[in-house]
Amino acid sequence: MRKQIVMLSREILHDRGMRRRWMGRFCFFQIGYFALGLWVINGWLEQSLLRLAVYWCFCAGMAILLLLFALYDALRVMREERDAE
Repeated sequence: MRKQIVMLSREILHDRGMRRRWMGRFCFFQIGYFALGLWVINGWLEQSLLRLAVYWCFCAGMAILLLLFALYDALRVMREERDAE
């Protein structure tokens, strides 16, 4: 199982099209999760400070992960273009 996950991760990171599709999906998931918290479960989140903190920590974690993924993509594209010359 671990070996399959590593192989899938490497395939996603090495293929530019697949990498960008995953970034787009992750971005839409993050927007959906944010909207869910703002409009659907807002009252439930306001009932407990712990729930609200966990929700926003998860939102921040997803945003950081997406930024790191985008940074990796940008660096990888620069490397591919440099190697192509």
